[in-house]
Amino acid sequence: MSCSSSNPAEAFLPADIQDKIHNHPCYSEGAHHHYARIHVAVAPACNIQCNYCNRKYDCSNESRPGVTSERLSPEEAAKKVMFVGGEVQRLSVLGIAGPGDALANPKKTFDTFRMVREKAPDLKLCLSTNGLELPQYVDEMVKYDIDHITVTINSVDETGEIGSQIYPWIFYNNKRIYGKEAAKILLERQLEGMKKCVEKGILIKANSVLIPGINDEHLPLVAKKLKEIGVFLHNVMPIISEPEFGTKFALDGIPSATDQQQMAVQEACGMDMKLMQHCRQCRADAVGLIGEDRGQEFTKSVFSDLSFDELEIKYDLEGRKAAQAKIEEFRFFLDRANERVRKEKEDLSSDGNTILVAVTTAGEGMINQHFGSVKEFLIYEAGDKGIRFIHHRKVDVEYCAGPDGTNPLAPILDRLKDVKLILTAKIGGCPQNDLAAAGIVADQSYAFEPIEVSVLKATRKYFGYPEEMEAN
Repeated sequence: MSCSSSNPAEAFLPADIQDKIHNHPCYSEGAHHHYARIHVAVAPACNIQCNYCNRKYDCSNESRPGVTSERLSPEEAAKKVMFVGGEVQRLSVLGIAGPGDALANPKKTFDTFRMVREKAPDLKLCLSTNGLELPQYVDEMVKYDIDHITVTINSVDETGEIGSQIYPWIFYNNKRIYGKEAAKILLERQLEGMKKCVEKGILIKANSVLIPGINDEHLPLVAKKLKEIGVFLHNVMPIISEPEFGTKFALDGIPSATDQQQMAVQEACGMDMKLMQHCRQCRADAVGLIGEDRGQEFTKSVFSDLSFDELEIKYDLEGRKAAQAKIEEFRFFLDRANERVRKEKEDLSSDGNTILVAVTTAGEGMINQHFGSVKEFLIYEAGDKGIRFIHHRKVDVEYCAGPDGTNPLAPILDRLKDVKLILTAKIGGCPQNDLAAAGIVADQSYAFEPIEVSVLKATRKYFGYPEEMEAN
C-alpha cells in the first residue's frame, strides 16, 4: 500500500521525505492520530538556563517539557523502549528530550541510541536540543541514523536583546556566559547546527516558545529565518507560566499565552513556514499517542529485572510489523474519506464565513470520546467548502470530575469561548443545554465517524447547507 500522503500540506513533498514523516506523530499531523512515541529521560544536565523552565517540578498529571518522574541509564532506557514496544505496537518513535538537553549529555544520549538501534531497528530516532552543542554532533547523529531533531529557538535577534530576556546564561567552552553575549553565541550555534543538519538530510522541527510581551511580535521573523535555512517544520508553543511551576517568568508575572494569542502568532508564522499545530508539549518521559501519556504504567519496576533476551521476545518485531500494517490499512481508507475536505484557509468558505469547531477524540482519527471525560479538544476552522486543523486545547478538569460545589462546565466554556460547534461521541442533556445557553451547539450525531469529513458535514449543517458537498 502506498505511503503517499493525502494531506495537501504533505502530498507535494518528495517521496523520501513523505516516507520519513509518514509514521512520525510529531512531523505528520495525520500520523499523530495513529502512531505513538516514547521519550526516555536519560539526559538530566542542561547547558543553558531558560526563564520559562523549571526541571525540578514533577507531577504525574503535568504535561510540560522537562518534567519526568524518574531518570534512566542508557541500559534502562533501552529496556524500557523494548518493553513498551511490545505493549504498544503502534510505537514508532523514540525521542530523547531531557529532562535537560540531549546534547549536553552526549554519552548517555548516544549510548541509548546505539543500544536501541541494535535491538529495535524499526523505530525512528529523534532528539531535542537547544542547539548550543548541535554543530559538533551532527556527524554522530548521522552515524546512528537520527534523521529527525527538534531545536528550540525563540529569537533570531542578532543584537541579543530579546534572547537575553529569555536566557539568563549559557555554559559554553567550560565557562558560564551571561546576557546579550550569551544570547548571541547561542543563536550563532543554533543557526550553524541547523544548517549542517539540513546539509546532511536531517529533518528539523523548530520549537519556539510564545512569550507574551517578549517575543510574540518577533516570532514571524523567526519563521522567515527558519524557512531560509531549510527547516522542515515550525512549532509555536504557548508558554506555560503558572506561579506554582516556580519558573522565573511565572514568578515575575509573565502570563501563560492564551489560545487566541497562539492562533494569531501561528497565522503570522504560517505565511512562511509549515506549522506543527498538534503539539502537546510532552513530558521528558511521555509514552503513547500524542495527547495521551501512559508513562506511569511503565516505571522501572516493570521492566528493569527483565533480560534483553526476554525483552526481544516481548518486543516481537514481526508482530509489530503486522500490527502497523493493519494501522496503515485503516489509515488508507480513513484518508480517502477525508481527503476532499482539507483546505487552505482562503478556500474554506464560499462566502467568507467560518467557525471554530471543537472535537472530542481518543485517537485513530475518529470522534470516539464522551464529552464528560474529555481532557482536551481538537480545534478546527471550518466553512461550507472545507476545514483546516488549528490546534488542541486542554482543559484542567474533566466535566464529570468537576469539583464539588462548582460548575464543572465553567472552565471548559472559558477554553471554548470562541467555538460555535462541538462534535462528540456522547453528551448528557444538562451540559448540552448549558452549552446551548452559551451559544455553542453540541452535536453527537457523528459519533464514531471520521473527524475531518464529519467536521465539514456538521459545519455545512450549522450554516444551513446540505451536509454532502456536490461532487467536483
